[in-house]
Formats: sequence, C-alpha cells, structure tokens
Amino acid sequence: MSSKDPVNLPRKLCIQRAKCDVLPNSMTTWHKRDWQQFYELARRPWQRHRPPRPVYQTGLNRVLPAQGFSLSELDDAGVDLELAESLGLPVDAGRIGAYGPNVTVLRDFVRSSRQPF
Repeated sequence: MSSKDPVNLPRKLCIQRAKCDVLPNSMTTWHKRDWQQFYELARRPWQRHRPPRPVYQTGLNRVLPAQGFSLSELDDAGVDLELAESLGLPVDAGRIGAYGPNVTVLRDFVRSSRQPF
C-alpha cells in the first residue's frame, strides 16, 4: 500500500466516506407523503392484534393481572402451547385452575386471529 492511498483510520482517527455507486439524487430524507403514511399507520388502533392480558381472582369482586394464562385455561379454550407461542400469548405453567373470563377472552382472541385482517 502506498503512502498516497487513503486509509480508513488516519492519524486523526476519523472515518472517511467510502465512494459507492450511489445516485447523486437518491432519497436521503423522507418526503411529506412518507411522513403522512408513517403517522397514518402509527395512529391505527391495534388492540385486536395485541394479545389479551390474563387476570386472576383474589377476592370478592377483585382481580389482579397474572403473569400468564394457566395450562388449564389454554386447554379449555382449545389452544395448545405451540399456538399460544405463535400468537404471543403469555403462559404461566405454575398457575393452577381456570378463570372463566380468561377462557372466554382466549376463545375470542383465537377466533379473531384466524380471520384475515
């Protein structure tokens, strides 16, 4: 290598730009329409895509969020572990028992996820 060739990290420790075959008029920033499309997508409601959160009953008329659905809730809803994982459903193998509203929510979510969006 000769001393006249540019080096990637010279003594000043700065990176030099590589010369690529890039068109001089290539898009480097977003245009107004690109931003409009981005914010239109970001504003869309996506609750139907988000997996439901499980709850468990702690007392009379009181529920708290659970770590995941129990295996018996998944079984009652007709969901196996592979399907639960592919849908992004949280599973808590340590929970015992099935809470009725969780099973209902799971059935509805699986039914809606099978329909095309």
